[in-house]
Amino acid sequence: MSVQATARLVATRDGGLPVLESAGPLALRRTRAAGPYTRVTVVGAMSAPLGGDRLAIEADVRDGSRLHIDSAAATVALPGRTPGQAAYDIALTVGEGAELRWLPEQLISARGSELRMRTRVELAATARLVLREEQILGRYGEDTGSLTTRLTVRRAGRPLLDQELAYGPCAPGGWDGGAVLGGHRAVGQLLVVDPEFEGKPVKPRQLGETAVLTPLAGPAVLITAVAPDARALRRLLDPDAALAA
Repeated sequence: MSVQATARLVATRDGGLPVLESAGPLALRRTRAAGPYTRVTVVGAMSAPLGGDRLAIEADVRDGSRLHIDSAAATVALPGRTPGQAAYDIALTVGEGAELRWLPEQLISARGSELRMRTRVELAATARLVLREEQILGRYGEDTGSLTTRLTVRRAGRPLLDQELAYGPCAPGGWDGGAVLGGHRAVGQLLVVDPEFEGKPVKPRQLGETAVLTPLAGPAVLITAVAPDARALRRLLDPDAALAA
């Protein structure tokens, strides 16, 4: 039997969480934070997403808030008893002068799974965002499942980034070719949006052999990387190290 669940949270300027609603396999927990951030950790209460599941997280980071969201463990997309594609939707809203650090653990696409994941972000003009997505294509020694991800970011009502990626048996041919993954099984991206980039633009550059930093048409940079495994990918997508390099 498939699961439909939406977890919701609201963060306020004073560090409060007036809304912190868990649902189904998505348990939201306030955890100890370092520095000025309120921290929320997503804890998996059961195996998910499975085939046919419809899961979602909605976060509203209100004006002046500083929120760090992470997860307790990797998310593993698995085949389920119910046939069909699973869906995992993330909706993030960041208000004026607010900052969101969205840094969950990796998404693992297990063999036989089929998942569509979509992340939508709405940023105010003075909002800051650090967002990382990491996908591991197959568990150790196995082929990947089918995975489609889309990241859509709007700033002050205007498009900043809209990118869709697809991997696995249901993806168009060439997804694993030399021009895309080149045989690597770990892939990800780090997006940093900061109004300070308008006065201090970041120059494009290569980060190691398999990652590149690209300024976007807005106060943002996108780091895209592939790697042989999750540990190597995380080194390439460390937000503090990448921007300091």
